[in-house]
Amino acid sequence: MTNETLIAKIAKETLQIEADTLLGLVNTINQQFISAVLAIFESKGRLIVTGIGKSAIVGKKIVATLNSTGTPAIFMHAADAVHGDLGIILKDDLVLCISKSGQTPEIKLLMTFLKNLDNQTIAMVSDANSFLAQAASHTIHTPVNKEADPNNLAPTASTTAQMAMGDAIATSLLALRGFTPSDFAQFHPGGSLGKQLYLRVSDIVANNELPSVADDASIKEVILEITSKRLGATAVLSPSGKLLGIITDGDLRRMLESGQSMAGLAAKNIMTTSPKIIDYQAHAVKALELIRKNSISQLVAMDGTRYAGILHLHDLIREGLI
Repeated sequence: MTNETLIAKIAKETLQIEADTLLGLVNTINQQFISAVLAIFESKGRLIVTGIGKSAIVGKKIVATLNSTGTPAIFMHAADAVHGDLGIILKDDLVLCISKSGQTPEIKLLMTFLKNLDNQTIAMVSDANSFLAQAASHTIHTPVNKEADPNNLAPTASTTAQMAMGDAIATSLLALRGFTPSDFAQFHPGGSLGKQLYLRVSDIVANNELPSVADDASIKEVILEITSKRLGATAVLSPSGKLLGIITDGDLRRMLESGQSMAGLAAKNIMTTSPKIIDYQAHAVKALELIRKNSISQLVAMDGTRYAGILHLHDLIREGLI
């Protein structure tokens, strides 16, 4: 077997094993799972997530997901817990303990101390008969028939199952809390994700020039307006300020390519009378969807019936939405 064949074989087997493991989790969503999620939802405290080894790394990810979706959570390493970190746990907090075997010495010791603290505990464990499963107030079962590595040793399928179950918990809580995109935006103000959630067309267009010409403007005037305002387009307005249409640099190129004489031509003769528009208060990501859907570069921003400006594809690129 060549190296190339071996790579393809092992990679496919890994993905298949992990996919089968995830599908198997569907049948574990039972009353125990529901009771555990409700305990978190109804808690007056935080969720303390703990584990050791690779389970600890998964725990950190689960904490990050919970915090970003409205459930206050803190990570506490199981090994550090018995050396002072138990002080993190407050009276009303719940503790979610993640472990594949549920039998490691650190986990056993931690559960003994947690019982003394009288906090509710949730076990996320592969072995439903383990010490951890029996000691916890609630048990979330993450069964794993085998790990994905050829030696059945490295945490692969088991950590995939833990990660997915953590997402199932987080999304269940999100639904119970009625968590909205606006709520999500409050926790994700930075980066492109944050901008997708809070950046509006008005935030961008307000900083742009406001290109416009009258419907009887000459082609020369149109070219000068488009060039000077640097948005690749200009609106065509009536004397009262009503939007009549739009002329883009593409419209100008097509006019020139047609061989049509510019003599006597006015803006109204080459404008597009039904331009694509976007509401001034719409989220910028909606503008991006419209631009992509119609394979265009500009949108006319409208504040009610008032022409508010031109939004260019480059504006969205500059803001990091693409």
